[in-house]
Amino acid sequence: MNAQFGHIEIKVRPGSLGFYKDFFAFLNWPTLYEEEAMLGVGGKNGDSLWFVASANDAKNDYDGVGMNHLAFSVPSQAEVDEAAGYLTRSGIEAIFETPRHRPEFASSADETYYQVMFASPDKILFEVVYTGPKQ
Repeated sequence: MNAQFGHIEIKVRPGSLGFYKDFFAFLNWPTLYEEEAMLGVGGKNGDSLWFVASANDAKNDYDGVGMNHLAFSVPSQAEVDEAAGYLTRSGIEAIFETPRHRPEFASSADETYYQVMFASPDKILFEVVYTGPKQ
């Protein structure tokens, strides 16, 4: 078998699809499909994320069973800072004292793990991260 990642469907609240459309446009992920209660965005390898506005009122516990966060890798530390600026302009607060370097996650002393983390309007955790040589 030779499987690759395909897609993820994420349940969100009605009214929050605009946030995801704008954020993924910022990340240069094209809109694949859009209607009142659904948004599909595409990655560069045929992968996709689907946001469906039909969530119930169940609460998500980041440390419980299930997904903790969804991360997007970028090719430079400057792009993490650019994402942090976009979030600030959009009224979204960065969390966990980010953006910052996380040396405990770096693969060597010459490299860095530089991240910004935030929660979407639906309290889904996202990360934009650069890993690689210190810049």
